[in-house]
Amino acid sequence: MDLIADIITTVLTQFQKPTLAFLIGGLLLAALGSKLEVPASVYKFIVMLLLLKVGLGAGISVRKANLVELAVPAACAAIIGIAIVLIGSGTLARLRGVARVDGLATAGLFGAVSASTLAAGMATLDSAGIAYEGFIGALYPFMDIAALVTAIVLGRMAMARSAVATSGGGGTATLTMGSGGNRGEGVDIGMIRSILTDTFQSPAISALLLGVGLGIVAKPTGVYEGFYELLFHGLLSVLMLIMGMEAWARLHELRKVAHAYVLYGVAAPILHGLLGFGAGLVAHYLTGFSAGGVVLLSVMAASSSDISGPPTLRGALPEANPSAYVGTSTGIGTPVAILSIPLFMALVEAVIGFN
Repeated sequence: MDLIADIITTVLTQFQKPTLAFLIGGLLLAALGSKLEVPASVYKFIVMLLLLKVGLGAGISVRKANLVELAVPAACAAIIGIAIVLIGSGTLARLRGVARVDGLATAGLFGAVSASTLAAGMATLDSAGIAYEGFIGALYPFMDIAALVTAIVLGRMAMARSAVATSGGGGTATLTMGSGGNRGEGVDIGMIRSILTDTFQSPAISALLLGVGLGIVAKPTGVYEGFYELLFHGLLSVLMLIMGMEAWARLHELRKVAHAYVLYGVAAPILHGLLGFGAGLVAHYLTGFSAGGVVLLSVMAASSSDISGPPTLRGALPEANPSAYVGTSTGIGTPVAILSIPLFMALVEAVIGFN
Protein backbone atom coordinates (compact mmCIF):
# COMPACT_ATOMS: atom_id res chain seq x y z
CA MET A 1 0.00 0.00 0.00
CA ASP A 2 2.89 2.35 0.79
CA LEU A 3 4.31 1.80 -2.71
CA ILE A 4 0.96 2.65 -4.34
CA ALA A 5 0.57 5.73 -2.13
CA ASP A 6 4.10 6.89 -3.06
CA ILE A 7 3.37 6.48 -6.77
CA ILE A 8 0.07 8.42 -6.49
CA THR A 9 1.78 11.20 -4.52
CA THR A 10 4.57 11.48 -7.08
CA VAL A 11 2.11 11.59 -9.97
CA LEU A 12 -0.01 14.31 -8.34
CA THR A 13 3.07 16.36 -7.48
CA GLN A 14 4.34 16.25 -11.08
CA PHE A 15 0.97 17.44 -12.41
CA GLN A 16 1.68 20.74 -10.65
CA LYS A 17 4.99 21.22 -12.48
CA PRO A 18 4.98 23.77 -15.35
CA THR A 19 5.50 21.19 -18.11
CA LEU A 20 2.33 19.24 -17.37
CA ALA A 21 0.40 22.26 -16.10
CA PHE A 22 0.77 24.12 -19.40
CA LEU A 23 -0.36 21.02 -21.35
CA ILE A 24 -3.49 20.73 -19.20
CA GLY A 25 -4.01 24.49 -19.53
CA GLY A 26 -3.97 24.18 -23.32
CA LEU A 27 -6.51 21.37 -23.17
CA LEU A 28 -8.81 23.45 -20.97
CA LEU A 29 -8.52 26.56 -23.16
CA ALA A 30 -9.46 24.60 -26.26
CA ALA A 31 -12.29 22.81 -24.45
CA LEU A 32 -13.72 26.17 -23.37
CA GLY A 33 -13.65 27.49 -26.94
CA SER A 34 -10.79 29.98 -26.51
CA LYS A 35 -9.71 31.78 -29.70
CA LEU A 36 -6.06 31.86 -28.58
CA GLU A 37 -3.79 30.89 -31.49
CA VAL A 38 -0.04 30.55 -31.91
CA PRO A 39 1.17 31.11 -35.50
CA ALA A 40 2.49 27.99 -37.23
CA SER A 41 5.78 29.74 -37.98
CA VAL A 42 6.29 30.41 -34.25
CA TYR A 43 5.51 26.78 -33.45
CA LYS A 44 8.06 25.54 -36.01
CA PHE A 45 10.69 27.95 -34.71
CA ILE A 46 10.18 26.78 -31.12
CA VAL A 47 10.44 23.12 -32.17
CA MET A 48 13.64 23.82 -34.11
CA LEU A 49 15.25 25.55 -31.11
CA LEU A 50 14.24 22.75 -28.75
CA LEU A 51 15.61 20.08 -31.09
CA LEU A 52 18.85 21.98 -31.59
CA LYS A 53 19.18 22.25 -27.81
CA VAL A 54 18.58 18.53 -27.31
CA GLY A 55 20.95 17.67 -30.17
CA LEU A 56 23.73 20.00 -28.98
CA GLY A 57 23.50 18.62 -25.46
CA ALA A 58 23.60 15.07 -26.78
CA GLY A 59 26.56 15.80 -29.07
CA ILE A 60 28.58 17.45 -26.31
CA SER A 61 27.93 14.43 -24.09
CA VAL A 62 28.69 11.89 -26.84
CA ARG A 63 32.08 13.51 -27.32
CA LYS A 64 32.85 12.76 -23.68
CA ALA A 65 30.96 9.45 -23.41
CA ASN A 66 32.17 5.89 -23.38
CA LEU A 67 30.96 4.48 -26.71
CA VAL A 68 30.33 1.07 -25.15
CA GLU A 69 27.98 2.68 -22.62
CA LEU A 70 26.20 4.44 -25.48
CA ALA A 71 25.94 1.35 -27.70
CA VAL A 72 23.68 -0.70 -25.40
CA PRO A 73 20.99 2.01 -24.88
CA ALA A 74 21.13 2.81 -28.62
CA ALA A 75 20.54 -0.84 -29.50
CA CYS A 76 17.71 -0.98 -26.96
CA ALA A 77 16.12 2.12 -28.51
CA ALA A 78 16.17 0.63 -32.02
CA ILE A 79 14.78 -2.71 -30.80
CA ILE A 80 11.97 -0.92 -28.93
CA GLY A 81 10.99 1.05 -32.05
CA ILE A 82 10.77 -2.12 -34.14
CA ALA A 83 8.99 -4.09 -31.39
CA ILE A 84 6.29 -1.42 -30.96
CA VAL A 85 5.45 -1.53 -34.67
CA LEU A 86 5.36 -5.34 -34.67
CA ILE A 87 3.04 -5.30 -31.64
CA GLY A 88 0.76 -2.80 -33.41
CA SER A 89 0.83 -4.96 -36.53
CA GLY A 90 -0.46 -7.92 -34.53
CA THR A 91 -3.05 -5.97 -32.53
CA LEU A 92 -4.45 -2.65 -33.81
CA ALA A 93 -3.84 -3.42 -37.49
CA ARG A 94 -5.87 -6.65 -37.21
CA LEU A 95 -8.92 -5.27 -35.41
CA ARG A 96 -12.30 -5.02 -37.11
CA GLY A 97 -12.94 -1.60 -38.58
CA VAL A 98 -9.23 -0.76 -38.87
CA ALA A 99 -7.64 -0.74 -42.32
CA ARG A 100 -4.31 -2.56 -42.08
CA VAL A 101 -2.30 0.28 -43.63
CA ASP A 102 -3.92 2.77 -41.21
CA GLY A 103 -3.12 0.53 -38.25
CA LEU A 104 0.50 0.16 -39.34
CA ALA A 105 0.88 3.90 -39.89
CA THR A 106 -0.49 4.50 -36.39
CA ALA A 107 1.87 1.91 -34.92
CA GLY A 108 4.73 3.62 -36.77
CA LEU A 109 3.96 6.97 -35.12
CA PHE A 110 3.72 5.33 -31.70
CA GLY A 111 7.02 3.53 -32.26
CA ALA A 112 8.70 6.78 -33.29
CA VAL A 113 9.63 9.49 -30.80
CA SER A 114 8.03 12.79 -29.88
CA ALA A 115 10.69 15.45 -29.45
CA SER A 116 8.35 17.54 -27.32
CA THR A 117 7.58 14.61 -25.00
CA LEU A 118 11.28 13.81 -24.66
CA ALA A 119 11.98 17.46 -23.90
CA ALA A 120 9.17 17.43 -21.34
CA GLY A 121 10.70 14.38 -19.69
CA MET A 122 14.11 16.06 -19.53
CA ALA A 123 12.61 19.22 -18.07
CA THR A 124 10.70 17.22 -15.46
CA LEU A 125 13.85 15.38 -14.36
CA ASP A 126 15.84 18.62 -14.34
CA SER A 127 13.27 20.31 -12.11
CA ALA A 128 13.40 17.33 -9.75
CA GLY A 129 17.22 17.38 -9.68
CA ILE A 130 17.49 13.89 -11.17
CA ALA A 131 20.60 13.22 -13.27
CA TYR A 132 20.64 11.37 -16.58
CA GLU A 133 23.11 10.72 -19.39
CA GLY A 134 23.65 13.71 -21.65
CA PHE A 135 23.68 11.49 -24.73
CA ILE A 136 20.00 10.57 -24.28
CA GLY A 137 19.02 12.90 -27.13
CA ALA A 138 21.28 10.90 -29.46
CA LEU A 139 19.06 7.83 -28.90
CA TYR A 140 16.12 9.63 -30.60
CA PRO A 141 17.08 8.76 -34.22
CA PHE A 142 17.71 5.10 -33.41
CA MET A 143 14.16 4.52 -32.16
CA ASP A 144 12.53 6.97 -34.57
CA ILE A 145 14.02 5.67 -37.81
CA ALA A 146 13.75 2.00 -36.83
CA ALA A 147 10.01 2.39 -36.14
CA LEU A 148 9.17 4.47 -39.21
CA VAL A 149 11.08 2.26 -41.64
CA THR A 150 9.51 -0.90 -40.17
CA ALA A 151 5.98 0.54 -40.36
CA ILE A 152 6.38 1.84 -43.91
CA VAL A 153 7.90 -1.38 -45.23
CA LEU A 154 5.14 -3.47 -43.62
CA GLY A 155 2.52 -1.03 -44.92
CA ARG A 156 3.81 -1.21 -48.49
CA MET A 157 3.95 -5.00 -48.28
CA ALA A 158 0.35 -5.12 -47.00
CA MET A 159 -0.85 -2.93 -49.86
CA ALA A 160 1.02 -5.03 -52.39
CA ARG A 161 -0.60 -8.20 -51.10
CA SER A 162 -3.99 -6.50 -51.14
CA ALA A 163 -3.44 -5.40 -54.75
CA VAL A 164 -2.55 -8.96 -55.77
CA ALA A 165 -5.62 -10.36 -53.99
CA THR A 166 -7.91 -7.75 -55.59
CA SER A 167 -6.62 -8.42 -59.09
CA GLY A 168 -6.84 -12.14 -58.58
CA GLY A 169 -3.25 -12.54 -59.68
CA GLY A 170 -0.64 -14.79 -58.19
CA GLY A 171 3.00 -14.55 -57.35
CA THR A 172 4.86 -12.11 -55.21
CA ALA A 173 4.29 -8.40 -55.60
CA THR A 174 7.22 -6.08 -55.99
CA LEU A 175 7.04 -2.98 -53.86
CA THR A 176 8.17 0.28 -55.39
CA MET A 177 8.52 3.78 -54.13
CA GLY A 178 10.24 6.66 -55.84
CA SER A 179 12.58 6.10 -58.73
CA GLY A 180 15.48 3.76 -59.09
CA GLY A 181 16.32 0.91 -56.77
CA ASN A 182 16.93 -2.78 -57.28
CA ARG A 183 13.66 -4.40 -58.12
CA GLY A 184 12.95 -8.01 -57.46
CA GLU A 185 10.83 -10.18 -55.25
CA GLY A 186 9.92 -8.80 -51.83
CA VAL A 187 10.83 -5.31 -50.71
CA ASP A 188 12.31 -2.84 -53.17
CA ILE A 189 15.70 -1.63 -51.94
CA GLY A 190 15.01 1.68 -53.65
CA MET A 191 11.93 2.11 -51.47
CA ILE A 192 13.90 1.62 -48.28
CA ARG A 193 16.56 4.04 -49.51
CA SER A 194 13.86 6.61 -50.24
CA ILE A 195 12.32 6.13 -46.79
CA LEU A 196 15.68 6.66 -45.10
CA THR A 197 16.34 9.76 -47.21
CA ASP A 198 12.92 11.25 -46.41
CA THR A 199 13.37 10.50 -42.72
CA PHE A 200 16.83 12.07 -42.44
CA GLN A 201 15.70 15.12 -44.45
CA SER A 202 12.63 15.74 -42.28
CA PRO A 203 12.84 19.01 -40.31
CA ALA A 204 12.91 17.34 -36.88
CA ILE A 205 15.61 14.77 -37.63
CA SER A 206 17.65 17.35 -39.58
CA ALA A 207 17.67 19.82 -36.67
CA LEU A 208 18.40 17.10 -34.13
CA LEU A 209 21.26 15.55 -36.14
CA LEU A 210 22.72 18.99 -36.88
CA GLY A 211 22.79 19.69 -33.15
CA VAL A 212 24.40 16.31 -32.42
CA GLY A 213 27.02 16.84 -35.15
CA LEU A 214 27.90 20.34 -33.98
CA GLY A 215 28.08 19.15 -30.40
CA ILE A 216 30.56 16.44 -31.38
CA VAL A 217 32.87 18.27 -33.81
CA ALA A 218 32.60 21.90 -32.65
CA LYS A 219 32.90 23.58 -29.25
CA PRO A 220 29.40 25.04 -28.76
CA THR A 221 29.39 24.96 -24.95
CA GLY A 222 29.25 28.76 -24.67
CA VAL A 223 26.24 29.28 -26.94
CA TYR A 224 24.61 26.16 -25.54
CA GLU A 225 24.78 27.36 -21.95
CA GLY A 226 24.30 31.06 -22.69
CA PHE A 227 21.37 30.76 -25.12
CA TYR A 228 19.72 27.35 -25.55
CA GLU A 229 19.64 26.29 -21.90
CA LEU A 230 18.31 29.69 -20.79
CA LEU A 231 15.42 29.56 -23.28
CA PHE A 232 14.63 25.87 -22.94
CA HIS A 233 12.03 25.84 -20.15
CA GLY A 234 10.21 28.95 -21.36
CA LEU A 235 9.95 27.69 -24.93
CA LEU A 236 8.88 24.26 -23.72
CA SER A 237 6.02 25.76 -21.70
CA VAL A 238 4.71 27.51 -24.84
CA LEU A 239 5.06 24.27 -26.82
CA MET A 240 3.11 22.36 -24.18
CA LEU A 241 0.33 24.96 -24.36
CA ILE A 242 0.19 24.51 -28.14
CA MET A 243 0.24 20.72 -27.80
CA GLY A 244 -2.67 20.84 -25.38
CA MET A 245 -4.81 22.93 -27.74
CA GLU A 246 -3.80 20.77 -30.71
CA ALA A 247 -4.61 17.59 -28.81
CA TRP A 248 -8.16 18.79 -28.09
CA ALA A 249 -8.66 19.72 -31.75
CA ARG A 250 -7.45 16.31 -32.90
CA LEU A 251 -9.92 14.52 -30.65
CA HIS A 252 -12.71 15.58 -33.02
CA GLU A 253 -10.99 13.81 -35.93
CA LEU A 254 -11.26 10.49 -34.13
CA ARG A 255 -15.03 10.56 -34.55
CA LYS A 256 -14.41 9.69 -38.20
CA VAL A 257 -12.53 6.45 -37.46
CA ALA A 258 -12.97 3.24 -35.45
CA HIS A 259 -13.23 3.36 -31.67
CA ALA A 260 -10.32 0.90 -31.58
CA TYR A 261 -7.98 3.85 -32.10
CA VAL A 262 -9.22 5.49 -28.92
CA LEU A 263 -8.45 2.36 -26.89
CA TYR A 264 -5.05 2.03 -28.56
CA GLY A 265 -4.23 5.71 -28.00
CA VAL A 266 -4.91 5.40 -24.26
CA ALA A 267 -3.33 2.00 -23.62
CA ALA A 268 -0.33 2.03 -25.98
CA PRO A 269 1.73 4.79 -24.31
CA ILE A 270 1.59 3.02 -20.95
CA LEU A 271 2.36 -0.42 -22.37
CA HIS A 272 5.12 0.89 -24.63
CA GLY A 273 6.57 2.86 -21.74
CA LEU A 274 6.74 -0.32 -19.70
CA LEU A 275 8.57 -1.95 -22.61
CA GLY A 276 11.05 0.94 -22.52
CA PHE A 277 11.31 0.58 -18.74
CA GLY A 278 12.23 -3.10 -19.13
CA ALA A 279 14.85 -2.33 -21.78
CA GLY A 280 16.20 0.48 -19.61
CA LEU A 281 16.62 -1.92 -16.70
CA VAL A 282 18.64 -4.25 -18.95
CA ALA A 283 20.91 -1.34 -19.91
CA HIS A 284 21.10 -0.29 -16.26
CA TYR A 285 22.34 -3.67 -15.07
CA LEU A 286 24.66 -4.22 -18.06
CA THR A 287 26.31 -0.80 -18.31
CA GLY A 288 25.25 1.20 -15.27
CA PHE A 289 22.71 3.22 -17.26
CA SER A 290 21.33 5.80 -14.83
CA ALA A 291 17.90 5.72 -13.21
CA GLY A 292 17.14 9.03 -14.95
CA GLY A 293 18.14 7.43 -18.24
CA VAL A 294 15.73 4.57 -17.60
CA VAL A 295 12.93 7.11 -17.07
CA LEU A 296 13.73 8.90 -20.33
CA LEU A 297 13.98 5.66 -22.32
CA SER A 298 10.53 4.79 -20.94
CA VAL A 299 9.25 8.25 -21.93
CA MET A 300 10.68 7.88 -25.45
CA ALA A 301 8.98 4.50 -25.82
CA ALA A 302 5.70 5.89 -24.49
CA SER A 303 5.77 8.90 -26.82
CA SER A 304 4.40 9.06 -30.35
CA SER A 305 5.92 11.19 -33.08
CA ASP A 306 4.26 14.55 -33.62
CA ILE A 307 6.90 16.25 -35.77
CA SER A 308 9.02 13.98 -37.98
CA GLY A 309 6.63 11.03 -38.27
CA PRO A 310 3.47 12.50 -39.88
CA PRO A 311 5.16 14.07 -42.93
CA THR A 312 7.31 10.97 -43.43
CA LEU A 313 4.27 8.69 -43.36
CA ARG A 314 2.24 11.08 -45.50
CA GLY A 315 4.88 10.85 -48.21
CA ALA A 316 5.61 7.13 -47.93
CA LEU A 317 2.08 5.83 -47.22
CA PRO A 318 -0.30 8.28 -48.94
CA GLU A 319 -3.03 5.63 -48.84
CA ALA A 320 -3.16 5.77 -45.03
CA ASN A 321 -5.77 8.00 -43.38
CA PRO A 322 -4.09 10.93 -41.51
CA SER A 323 -7.19 11.38 -39.34
CA ALA A 324 -6.54 7.91 -37.98
CA TYR A 325 -2.83 7.99 -37.26
CA VAL A 326 -2.33 11.71 -36.54
CA GLY A 327 -5.58 11.98 -34.58
CA THR A 328 -4.70 9.01 -32.42
CA SER A 329 -1.12 10.14 -31.89
CA THR A 330 -1.57 13.87 -31.28
CA GLY A 331 -5.09 13.76 -29.91
CA ILE A 332 -4.64 10.97 -27.38
CA GLY A 333 -1.16 9.42 -27.41
CA THR A 334 0.89 12.55 -26.75
CA PRO A 335 -1.16 13.84 -23.79
CA VAL A 336 -1.24 10.35 -22.24
CA ALA A 337 2.53 9.97 -22.72
CA ILE A 338 3.31 13.34 -21.16
CA LEU A 339 0.93 12.80 -18.28
CA SER A 340 2.50 9.37 -17.67
CA ILE A 341 5.98 10.81 -17.04
CA PRO A 342 5.38 10.94 -13.26
CA LEU A 343 4.24 7.30 -13.35
CA PHE A 344 7.52 6.13 -14.89
CA MET A 345 9.49 8.29 -12.44
CA ALA A 346 7.67 6.69 -9.55
CA LEU A 347 8.16 3.21 -11.01
CA VAL A 348 11.90 3.69 -11.49
CA GLU A 349 12.25 5.14 -7.99
CA ALA A 350 10.41 2.14 -6.53
CA VAL A 351 12.50 -0.45 -8.40
CA ILE A 352 16.05 0.94 -8.53
CA GLY A 353 15.83 4.33 -6.81
CA PHE A 354 17.39 7.69 -7.65
CA ASN A 355 20.86 8.35 -6.28
